[in-house]
Amino acid sequence: MTTIGRSNVAHLEKVEAPGHMLTKTAAKVLAVLRVATGFIFLWAFLDKTFGFGYATPSAKAWIHGGSPTKGFLSTVEAGPLKSFFHSIAGTPFANWAFMIGMLGLGLALILGIGLRVSAVAAPLMMAFMWFAEWPIASGSSNPVVDYHVIYGLAAIVFALTYAGQTWGLGKIWAKLPIVQKNRWLI
Repeated sequence: MTTIGRSNVAHLEKVEAPGHMLTKTAAKVLAVLRVATGFIFLWAFLDKTFGFGYATPSAKAWIHGGSPTKGFLSTVEAGPLKSFFHSIAGTPFANWAFMIGMLGLGLALILGIGLRVSAVAAPLMMAFMWFAEWPIASGSSNPVVDYHVIYGLAAIVFALTYAGQTWGLGKIWAKLPIVQKNRWLI
């Protein structure tokens, strides 16, 4: 084991055992990743709601009577849940659940609040989307681990590392009486 002389220690950040604390730089990188991931979810909500013309044309926007789930779920071609996805495609329940999920995850991740709820909701939503795309049979470049898996895992990491406390409202959120009484809301 090498040691560092006292003169060289002053410029180093204090780093303790893994799992005990993050460096300031690591916390900032997690905050950037958290906000960027949140924007992916929020953008999906906004584009499907208003039809900005990226993934959703204006004529198919939710506010113009379009369905956020019908086009995607009705064209599922493979997988064990194919008939289930076809049966819920375009239903009010599927549309509202999907859109509330996208908005909620986007806002929670961007604001750094409710990350424990997000750590459950994001992997669940991403698992359903993974099954709908069924990368095992769809010709995906990686049939097992794709962006759905990464987004779900990222949400878990954000909660476990309290990533909402850096450049987010996590510290303020954690002090609210309702969150103090219900720690699962952190």
